[in-house]
Amino acid sequence: MSRASERAYSAIRAHLLSGSVAAGEQLTEDQLAQITGVSRTPVREAVRRLEDELLLVRSDTKRLFVADWSRDDIEEMFVLRQMLECHAAERAAKRLSREQIAALEALNSELTAAVEQSPPDVVRFLEANRAFHEAIIDAAHSPRLGQMLAKLVEAPVVLRTARTYSQSDLRQSARDHDELVAAFAARDGDWARAVMGSHLRRAFHTFAKTVGPRADDAANDQDSREA
Repeated sequence: MSRASERAYSAIRAHLLSGSVAAGEQLTEDQLAQITGVSRTPVREAVRRLEDELLLVRSDTKRLFVADWSRDDIEEMFVLRQMLECHAAERAAKRLSREQIAALEALNSELTAAVEQSPPDVVRFLEANRAFHEAIIDAAHSPRLGQMLAKLVEAPVVLRTARTYSQSDLRQSARDHDELVAAFAARDGDWARAVMGSHLRRAFHTFAKTVGPRADDAANDQDSREA
């Protein structure tokens, strides 16, 4: 990817994750070229990469939209992420060096500082959170695992979840990270797996409070009312 395409990719991705565009909103290459300050050719290359990451989607008529996720999509994403990232945490517990564990502690200190701002700095929180989880995935030393997790961790759902958090929820996330670091320091893969699992399930249930029920649950409720 050219330097202009990389610049376009970074700018468009930041624009999507900033929350300034709504899920399902239509975008055009001309709009994105104006936002990024580059020509349409590097924008097209950046868009293809963002489509691969599921941040942008094309309709049957080739129109471009910000990805939208249903509650069922979100639950599946969290289930898949839990399966894979719990495995990553267990592997990482046996492989992280002292220096890497210290780096995780520093990242969580950055995350905690973002949480304690008034109001909490969600963008700063997300950056530190992303780096923390990526460091664990890297430490698992499994390229296949990293490739499978990349799209799930990068999904816009992560941003939407963080924006629904109260300061108390964000503090709990930081405490979960502290416990993960403790599990890594103890070289306890089972502990790390368990903490990562509860951390991700808590994130899902926090988000689920802000969206409607699953499609099949809603249908069952409707059937019950009509019976």
